[in-house]
Amino acid sequence: MEFDNNRPIYLQIADNLCEKILSGAFEAGGRLPSVREWGATIGCNPNTVARSYDILSERKIIYNQRGIGFFIAENAVDIIRNSEKKIFIEEEIPALINRGRLLGLEIEVKYKDL
Repeated sequence: MEFDNNRPIYLQIADNLCEKILSGAFEAGGRLPSVREWGATIGCNPNTVARSYDILSERKIIYNQRGIGFFIAENAVDIIRNSEKKIFIEEEIPALINRGRLLGLEIEVKYKDL
């Protein structure tokens, strides 16, 4: 995994895990690699991975079973999609529309509200 120096690594790791969950690489109910395993896989300090897991736990995307490890919540895909839709609608679409207008494009957006 390559990291962007302009964004905290733990957030990039959390986003990457969310993408893997959405793509089906990690399935609901499945066990995640330990923080040490995942850190070694992506070339990152396990403490940074632990921080990412904490963020995902707070968002109820993953949960910890003490002594066993972290698992993906059954409704993780829905939680991630709803969160990403909100960001897309509230932040990314307005930025795209603004960019288009600056370039002289007439843009009309229609979408069904969440």
